[in-house]
Amino acid sequence: MRIPIATYRFQFNPNFRFANARAIVPYLHRLGVSDVYASPLFAARTGSTHGYDIIDPSRLNPALGTEAEFEALAQELRAHDMGLLLDIVPNHMAATPENLWWADVLENGPASPYARYFDIEWQPATAEHAGQLLLPILDRPYREALEHGDLSLALDEQGLCFRYHDTRLPLDPTSYRAVLKPILHDPRPDHPAVEDLTRLIEAIERLPDRTQTSTSLIHTRHADAEAIKQELQRLYREHADIRQLLDETLGAMNGVAGDSESFSQMDRLLDRQAYRLEFWRTGTQELNYRRFFDVNDLAGMRVEDPEVFAATHALIVRLVNEGKATGLRVDHIDGLHDPMEYLERLRDQAPDLYVVVEKVLSGDEALPEAWPVAGTTGYDFLNALNGVFVDRRGLEALSKTYTRFTGMGAPFADIVYEQKRRVVKELFAGELRRLASALHLLAENDLSPAELEEAIAEVAACFPIYRTYVHHFNVGQRDRRTIEHALDEAKRRNPTVQGAAFDLLRRVLLLEAPEGQRDASLLFVMRWQQFTGPAMAKGLEDTACYVYNRLVSMNEVGVDPAGAGAVALETFHRRNQERLQQWPHTMNATATHDTKRGEDARARINVLSELSEEWDACLERWSELNQGKKRLVNGVSAPDPNEELLLYQTLIGAWPLDEAEVPGFTDRLKAYVVKAAREAKVHTSWLDPNAEYESALTQFVDAILTPAKGNEFLLDFRRFQRETAFYGALNSLAQVVLKVASPGVPDVYQGAELWDLSLVDPDNRRPVDFTARISLLEGLNRDEANGLIPLVQELLSHWEDGRLKLYVTAKALGFRKANAELFSQGGYLPLQASGASDEQVIAFTRRKDNEWALIATPRLMSKRAPAGQPPVGRDVWGDSVLSIPGDAPLRWTNVLTGETIDATGSNGASVLPLHSLFSHLPVALLSGNREGQ
Repeated sequence: MRIPIATYRFQFNPNFRFANARAIVPYLHRLGVSDVYASPLFAARTGSTHGYDIIDPSRLNPALGTEAEFEALAQELRAHDMGLLLDIVPNHMAATPENLWWADVLENGPASPYARYFDIEWQPATAEHAGQLLLPILDRPYREALEHGDLSLALDEQGLCFRYHDTRLPLDPTSYRAVLKPILHDPRPDHPAVEDLTRLIEAIERLPDRTQTSTSLIHTRHADAEAIKQELQRLYREHADIRQLLDETLGAMNGVAGDSESFSQMDRLLDRQAYRLEFWRTGTQELNYRRFFDVNDLAGMRVEDPEVFAATHALIVRLVNEGKATGLRVDHIDGLHDPMEYLERLRDQAPDLYVVVEKVLSGDEALPEAWPVAGTTGYDFLNALNGVFVDRRGLEALSKTYTRFTGMGAPFADIVYEQKRRVVKELFAGELRRLASALHLLAENDLSPAELEEAIAEVAACFPIYRTYVHHFNVGQRDRRTIEHALDEAKRRNPTVQGAAFDLLRRVLLLEAPEGQRDASLLFVMRWQQFTGPAMAKGLEDTACYVYNRLVSMNEVGVDPAGAGAVALETFHRRNQERLQQWPHTMNATATHDTKRGEDARARINVLSELSEEWDACLERWSELNQGKKRLVNGVSAPDPNEELLLYQTLIGAWPLDEAEVPGFTDRLKAYVVKAAREAKVHTSWLDPNAEYESALTQFVDAILTPAKGNEFLLDFRRFQRETAFYGALNSLAQVVLKVASPGVPDVYQGAELWDLSLVDPDNRRPVDFTARISLLEGLNRDEANGLIPLVQELLSHWEDGRLKLYVTAKALGFRKANAELFSQGGYLPLQASGASDEQVIAFTRRKDNEWALIATPRLMSKRAPAGQPPVGRDVWGDSVLSIPGDAPLRWTNVLTGETIDATGSNGASVLPLHSLFSHLPVALLSGNREGQ
């Protein structure tokens, strides 16, 4: 198995294609990267900026380049001995007519050969809509859309269809008769093509109905329907009279705006289709297909079906077999029916391949040990690493400040519960109703579906993790504890719910139902497990993380709902040791396309936990200075105090280091505050946007950031921002070294080798200036010839330009590449600093045989060094030392500065003076060899 040494994430899009990536490969190789980590490369919907809305998994995305250009990229990677870690999306596809599989389902319903590909419930509780797929695509209620002429009937090269804006909706071929039959009643029965048209209608009448789903009838229906379409095209093309009559018929069926009766024929025709159109706001109440979270135009796939797996993975397997894909990243593993079964099937196809899964671990949750993968995509590492730079005592003070400033005193866990309960009922009402209906069939008492809905909503809101992994009638101890915990918590939080409803849910989720209900119970559990993940993601990540703004650097994917926050040094080391023992090749991420803010923005915001008193004073002062710039919207201040606090933290984290970027940043910030407000769902939302309130928010941003003589806030903010930016940069450098040297595979998000101050998606997908990065790295390589110490001193004095981070990244990755086995297989030993420095230094060794690496970084530096003064030398560190093992090398070389550092004896032990470790640079990466010493 090829284990990456370090990966680099590319976000491919129409403006960053295969050819662009190929040109950057030599730069990544020099940076120390071993594998390109690519966003999905398969054919996606037109205009896709991310590639997760796949329309055809059997071909590469033509918007990214040709097959030849992809081949050239693969050859370039091979020439540099680099691999390609490919992001794959087994859970969902784009629900758009561009997706030919989905289009076929729209046309043929259950009689489509692709009906089994999508997770569709063709027999919903409402019997009158059996066999119809609900499509919530209308921008107003159905009757209004119909009578305003939003829909039109047309004939195009693919057959008869409805047009709705830019969306093409095919007609069920059996319903063609309703369109063509009126032509035969035209007063011109002697038309020379009338016999052909008659035969065509007779052929339509012989088509198997879409309820007939045997393989032979599906084949017959498709073959005959294709012949009917071709014949209709011929008649329309070759016979002007037929063309005129059909056009007139279509025009009549399209109705006249304002005349409701004129739309009756279209209404009846729509009712005969395999789909039912609904208003997007209300249609989700009866949605009968599984989605990706709450995204209506991403439909869930049934990859548990071997045929579906084979069809969706054929290209993936080919790329693996050809050596063009050397690893896989599996997107949204928790969305699958049975993740373990899926991974085993994937492993059968690629037995010796590096595979990681996008799995969010909550709190102390562990990845299932039986999964045949190398680990996760690294949110767990991100949160552990981020938390170690949060001052625990300062965080307690921030909690008090938050409550006083906003009036919000509820614990984070309570907010998560409330928001999860809310999204379950608002965003997943259809899924909730279907689960309740299925559970009702298993009830042995008089519980109503409404009572069961309430119980399901409560338990889902109390679920402490994304999902359990029950399958094949086996409930493991960990899953049992999770289910029992959620049930107990639900009963505690809402004692008004019928106890019998919770008892039934417990019996079913633990598969303790009577023998005759075992299969139905297991089916319910499998559906339930696909439900709790979206509830957690939307309730926690996409709502609570925008509602609870105490210290937003901690509001990341995988945040602990218990809100513990800061991570103790011993906890950080323990998790690294566990990672080495259990998942040594898991991914270490510090930023992804899903993180809420860039890694260096997060590092800056963490500094507020060190400056809690100053921050408290700033908030009071800034709020008073900016009070007159707020507006009242329906009696509510825009922004409200909670939004204002989020905005100030965002400014602290993301304020540009280059003055020339400030105007553009203001526009980015305005887009961000609107998105954040919609995600929080307090005064505006995606479902119900409040344009007036959002306008007030963006006007507030403009007002506080406009340079003017009377804008005292901006001057005061800039002073405090410079302080936090400096300490944040120290955190960032430490973060780089710790990520590279910790157990796991370090990942660099595109562009983050320089300061990454981006905001949430889509801001973090902005174009990256690789030309500048290539030039800067070449310059650093040239400057090394004049000595490393003069170079790092010069870089420190100009830290704002980002070259310092680039230098540390390249040196650390280069050292890891040169010592790959030391870091992939070597042991891990935490080290302790002495005296007052014991909590301000993160240090450990990696060792394999006689080869050693020693890593040391500072943290919480605001109390030790003045802002702007790098924490280096004896004046800062005094006589503090770092204790090292007795069998460790006595002489070390600092990879970052070239210095030689000798250990000394102290009370019978070996120590390294911290002022020597940090003599010129506030991070240390040492290399040592015990042999011969």
